[in-house]
Amino acid sequence: MPLAGSNSIAGMSGRKGSFLDSLASRLLMQAVVATSLKNRLSILIYHRVRPEADPLFPSELDAARFDEQLTQLGQAFTIISLSEAVEGLRNGTLPRGAACITFDDGYADNVEIALPILLKHRISATFFLATGFLNGGRMWNDKVIEVIRTAPESLDLRSLGYGQLTLDSIKARQDAIDALLESLKYLPLDAREAQVDRLCGMLPEGQPGDLMMTSSQVRTLHQAGMEIGAHTVNHPILSNMPPDAARQEIAECKRELEDITGAPVRWFAYPNGKPHRDYGAEHVDMVKAAGFEAAVSTAWGAASARADLFQLPRFTPEGAGQLRFTLRMIQNLARTVNAA
Repeated sequence: MPLAGSNSIAGMSGRKGSFLDSLASRLLMQAVVATSLKNRLSILIYHRVRPEADPLFPSELDAARFDEQLTQLGQAFTIISLSEAVEGLRNGTLPRGAACITFDDGYADNVEIALPILLKHRISATFFLATGFLNGGRMWNDKVIEVIRTAPESLDLRSLGYGQLTLDSIKARQDAIDALLESLKYLPLDAREAQVDRLCGMLPEGQPGDLMMTSSQVRTLHQAGMEIGAHTVNHPILSNMPPDAARQEIAECKRELEDITGAPVRWFAYPNGKPHRDYGAEHVDMVKAAGFEAAVSTAWGAASARADLFQLPRFTPEGAGQLRFTLRMIQNLARTVNAA
């Protein structure tokens, strides 16, 4: 039988540990930023901010954790807009510890959950949107995720070439999602969509229709002082496409977003974003020709004044724990990226 008050003692111990972790993280991050070279830019990638934790994706952020991360960043870094960052890289005038917040894809929770938190912290983030999924669409990966989330404990996918899946635990569903996404990601766009549609047809109960932003929500972001960037229309792997199709994906997304916001769209994010694998030099040229002023990848590292403005590095800081977040920020800052 536990001693009277032991739960309170455990709670106090937990709070003390949390406080010490927070203090250690803050001091460590401040020390590294204070001693780091000037004119280094860290760009963080987010995708979703859920109202509460999702058991299938424990590393993804919920509202409380996102708020906590922005607080941590603000204690050591100078968080600026992407416009300010690009100007600072051009002129060599970045503040020490410069950092930007970006979101990819266009999830509705970016507006419903993340936007109020960003405004609370007085941060202008950049949202890279794939226009083909606005107003009720769903990205192919989310279709797969929702099928596996709602599937029974046994799912026969032999007709699609994936065998018989046993989905009797959270871990089994996570593994199935990872395997399916990896298998489908690099298929040509039409083949990928056809395969995903066949998968969805096996469980015709329907999927959420409000996962992605509406045009009105895009305007809400813009009017709130957030920056809007392009992320293609259908989020294809550009290196898998014929040049004319890739060029259209890039330019059409820009045009559609400018129609929605009534303002120039200056920034572009390469889908998936791995240099030399997901896009090549020819796609960088397409982005320049379309009239963008800078573009971001998903290569890790901090950008220096000599970095290629059309291949700026970014990294994903998601994960549990303040200390781990701090260590990831420090690791990324140590990987300075010059010309690509």
